[in-house]
Amino acid sequence: MKVFTVHTGLVVPLDRANVDTDAILPKQFMKSIRRSGFGPHLFDEWRYLDHGELGMDPAKRALNPDFVLNAPRYAGASILLSRRNFGAGSSREHAQWALDEYGFRALIAPTFADIFFDNCMRNGLAAVTLSEPVIDALFDAVRGSQGYALTIDLRGQAVILPDGNTYAFEFDSFYKDRLLTGLDDIGATLVHEAKIRKFEADRLARYPWLVGN
Repeated sequence: MKVFTVHTGLVVPLDRANVDTDAILPKQFMKSIRRSGFGPHLFDEWRYLDHGELGMDPAKRALNPDFVLNAPRYAGASILLSRRNFGAGSSREHAQWALDEYGFRALIAPTFADIFFDNCMRNGLAAVTLSEPVIDALFDAVRGSQGYALTIDLRGQAVILPDGNTYAFEFDSFYKDRLLTGLDDIGATLVHEAKIRKFEADRLARYPWLVGN
């Protein structure tokens, strides 16, 4: 999993509430069993003018000029700003894979759907919550200034504006540690590998009949 400590990036404003995971990555793209290849299909139904299917060449498809991700001024954005309840709907982890492969490192919204938030943490995406008035102010700032970038300092739990002002945010200590260390569930378990092996050896010595011939 990618480590997240401090990230500075261009912000793209997706001014919609209740964005669900089927909008983030439509269901027809979940046929693939790989964890890659989803980035070009992020927000597929909003991003393109035609209906997308797995295996289509994105370069040959017509882009929707009215969708914010297609605006040249937001090319290369790595921070997504959105409204409340982002990530509602099904628990598909493919949504996080698509966001990550597109290039997003952080998401900012007033609230996130619970399972979506958990999946972000397990895939190295920082999902930062700020109050709705602050989100409103950020939308105004992003729209009013081309090339608007923010810095997200996870260790300090602060969003740093271009003028140096900051917005503090709350962040669960368990998830914070995972992102700062880049440890997924397996990696966090293997930190205790020596203790696990000792436990297994002690158990075998005490109960040798547990192991078949």
